[in-house]
Amino acid sequence: MADNSAQPGETGISKKALKKQQKEAEKAAKKMERKQQREDAQASEEAAKEDISAGLYGQMKLIQSSEKPQRKMHNIGSLDASNVGENIWLRARLHNSRATGKQCFMVLRQKHFTLQALLFVNENVSSQMVKFGKHVNKEALIDVYGQVMAVPEKIEGCTQKDVELHLRQVWVIHPSEPTLPLQIEDAARQVSEKDGLSTVNQDTRLDNRILDLRTPTNQAIFRVEAGVCKLFRDILTEKGFVEIHAPKIISAASEGGANFFTVAYFKRSAYLAQSPQLYKQMAIAADFDKVFTVGPVFRAEDSNTHRHLTEFVGLDLEMAFNYHYHEVVQTIGDLFVQMFKGLKKHYQEEIDAVHRQYPAEDFKFIEPSLVLNFSEGVQMLREAGVEMDDEDDLSTPNEKLLGRLVREKYDTDFYILDKFPLAIRPFYTMPDPNDPKWGNSYDMFMRGEEILSGAQRIHDPKFLSERAEHHGVDLEKIRAYIDSFRYGCPPHAGGGIGMERVVMLYLGLDNIRKTSMFPRDPKRLTP
Repeated sequence: MADNSAQPGETGISKKALKKQQKEAEKAAKKMERKQQREDAQASEEAAKEDISAGLYGQMKLIQSSEKPQRKMHNIGSLDASNVGENIWLRARLHNSRATGKQCFMVLRQKHFTLQALLFVNENVSSQMVKFGKHVNKEALIDVYGQVMAVPEKIEGCTQKDVELHLRQVWVIHPSEPTLPLQIEDAARQVSEKDGLSTVNQDTRLDNRILDLRTPTNQAIFRVEAGVCKLFRDILTEKGFVEIHAPKIISAASEGGANFFTVAYFKRSAYLAQSPQLYKQMAIAADFDKVFTVGPVFRAEDSNTHRHLTEFVGLDLEMAFNYHYHEVVQTIGDLFVQMFKGLKKHYQEEIDAVHRQYPAEDFKFIEPSLVLNFSEGVQMLREAGVEMDDEDDLSTPNEKLLGRLVREKYDTDFYILDKFPLAIRPFYTMPDPNDPKWGNSYDMFMRGEEILSGAQRIHDPKFLSERAEHHGVDLEKIRAYIDSFRYGCPPHAGGGIGMERVVMLYLGLDNIRKTSMFPRDPKRLTP
């Protein structure tokens, strides 16, 4: 009897088994060939049929503004049961699609609004058109025309739950690549979902920021952010403030120290502004009385934390007062209260959208804003077991702990800490008149993290020069600043707010990079 077993060093498969495998492979290849022939025949048959939808779908030629159709485009977010029966045009992203037989379900997306659309073979729609719809890539930009229809049951997967769109035209305005570096569904998934579903890490998000920004959550975050800036401007304008624009390329470091970026400026060096501080004060000296500015601020801090950026948007304000800097503190406190009220009134839909992906407790505040002395905050920390001296600055852990203690005791996520130790404040801080170890300075906090630092500024040139020399600041480099107070200047105070940090903390997010559209930190300079 022949021995068909494998010998040492051979494949380990008998000749009989190998022959069987070859036959099965040939059989599978023939089956695939017959299937392909059937599909080709079906495709030829369909191609031979008259396409009743010819001219109602396809790839649109590149838009170069050669024509301007008189066509009203609708917004997904405004569609509801009142639109049932209407035939409408709209432009949207193809968020997702699912083909079953002679129909294709599509989810269309505009910003953070989504709508179900249905493309199916009928007397107005050909099988060729449905086939075209099935092969449109996700994230392609499309124009569609169809009839708004009521649905028997709410569509839970879309923002527009009571209606869908039955399509009659589908035009690809601009296609998308077939393979995406991240899936929008994954990037938009609620953080608490841990059922083996894909998630997207922060670096992948930021490396592909254009796609990441398309998620409903990010669309909402940056609308809330726009709301913060709008409310900041509107509230202060109503209070009599004037918006100014300070230079970002300056001759000396704004805040002193080493945390500045040096740039080549013709045959000498210049610096990117760490703050518009000096120019706000000069505007007060120029009798503008109350000013604010919104613009980029640069800090060369090698801090890779959840709340630091090397470039951020500063919301800065400065204000002359009559006799006490608390006039300014109260104005800023009221600014925040009005801002929080405005966000809740005008942006609740966006806030809810963010919290669907990133659950967080609603932000709490009281009116008027809570003001505590720095020494009172230190005492609360000591009672909680923290060892620290009166003149120590607050560490990040102590800031957060104090925020929790304040919330427990006063039921607010926003509070003001007044009278900081003078030694830890900038050179232009006015000392307390009764005890020079303290400064007329204050910080403001949200959820236990600092979002504003401010103070009464020294407006006497001689005193200001003394304090600058004490801090090692080269007087010649700030000569224009000091000289601006030689011709009479009212007492004044103000502060600088980190806009991205305000949005992060108001929404209860865990990282400032979520609220910076294109963040810059020590490790990231692109995109």
